[in-house]
Amino acid sequence: MGGASKKKGIVCFDLDHTLLDNEKNEICPSALLAVEKLRPNHYIVIASGRDMDNYYSRAFKDIVKPDAIIHQNGTKITVGEELLMLHLMDPALVKRILDYADEHGLSVGTTVNDKDYFTHPELKSEADRSYNRYIKRNYAPFSELYTLPVRAMYYSGRNDEDDRKFSEAFPMLRLLTFASGRGADLVEKGYSKADGLKRLCEYYGVDIKDTYAFGDSMNDLDIVKAAGTGVAVGNAVKELKACADFVAEDIKNDGIYKACLSLGLISP
Repeated sequence: MGGASKKKGIVCFDLDHTLLDNEKNEICPSALLAVEKLRPNHYIVIASGRDMDNYYSRAFKDIVKPDAIIHQNGTKITVGEELLMLHLMDPALVKRILDYADEHGLSVGTTVNDKDYFTHPELKSEADRSYNRYIKRNYAPFSELYTLPVRAMYYSGRNDEDDRKFSEAFPMLRLLTFASGRGADLVEKGYSKADGLKRLCEYYGVDIKDTYAFGDSMNDLDIVKAAGTGVAVGNAVKELKACADFVAEDIKNDGIYKACLSLGLISP
């Protein structure tokens, strides 16, 4: 277990469009260099809407080698191989969400055990192509998800009206819009990346004022606000930039590396 911190603080990074250049499907080299320079004095954390243990995310976890991971917006937290926290959705709620989505022509689902369970998978594939065309899905019937462990899900609507009706039907959920605008994370209220960061502060014995959080989309809003220093990358949504303490350059212009230099976290 953790205790009094042996490092100066915690630096959290979102994955997609933050550490990861989704157009190339690779961790930005200058961002990875920043991570390596940060590592001796800071705990490195990936805070993602993804489950970083699934088949299309594990390779990035192995490249970054984080000390800890906040998976699926705070519904699962791991420190190395240790499971620090896990939340599962009620199977009855999962079934109700999936049945609603199937009936209303929406794509909702998640990945479990390296298979992808989505209503209207053609819509999910369409959203993927605009977000990360390198993901090749292993689709299985969404009804199998009724009895599988689900922590959070992903949503692809058709228009704002569909989004509004879905939110009204499921007020216990948060729709955290992707930066691409082509979908959202679905998370039960009460769970967020910010809550995950607070748990890791307790674990490591780090004051939250000594934490930094980098992100680009609406699922990063809470953690960017909660961290001692919140950083929006240059390609972030305007809502995140408005609340961030620091706005970095775009990922393609070595934004993370330059921000770490400007904030005094690393040396040239």
